Amino acid sequence: MSAAAFAFAPVRNEAPQIEASYDPRTSKGLALVVDDSPDIANMLAAVLRHAGYDVTTAHSAQDALTAAFAQHFDVIVSDIGMPGMTGYELARALRETPEYASVPMVAVTGFAMYGDRDRALEAGFNDHLSKPIDPGTLRRAVLGIREH
Repeated sequence: MSAAAFAFAPVRNEAPQIEASYDPRTSKGLALVVDDSPDIANMLAAVLRHAGYDVTTAHSAQDALTAAFAQHFDVIVSDIGMPGMTGYELARALRETPEYASVPMVAVTGFAMYGDRDRALEAGFNDHLSKPIDPGTLRRAVLGIREH
């Protein structure tokens, strides 16, 4: 048999595209997603868009602060382990301002060691989710915090 008889179709490594429509009349509000990994930030943003939020992403805590002071967000989802300023430092900085003293914040992190959840809550986060993030768990966490 010739080598041509064993030709294979190329493998596609594309992630599925998630489309979500945004309608300001039905939006649950504005969400800020902070993660130094663009892929993770985009995945988290897609989950929140699907849940009805208008989402802005930032790839560093410093960029998140700039965005947060330029526009008020109704919920913030942030990574903890980022270069420069950590998610803990971001949460503390935001909690020190009247605008963000009670805004729901969820930590999403690869840190899942003993005490990491407590450190996140002490820094000002309302919840702590370990990566890899289950989209349903993230959605329930954000919606659950907003309801209280």
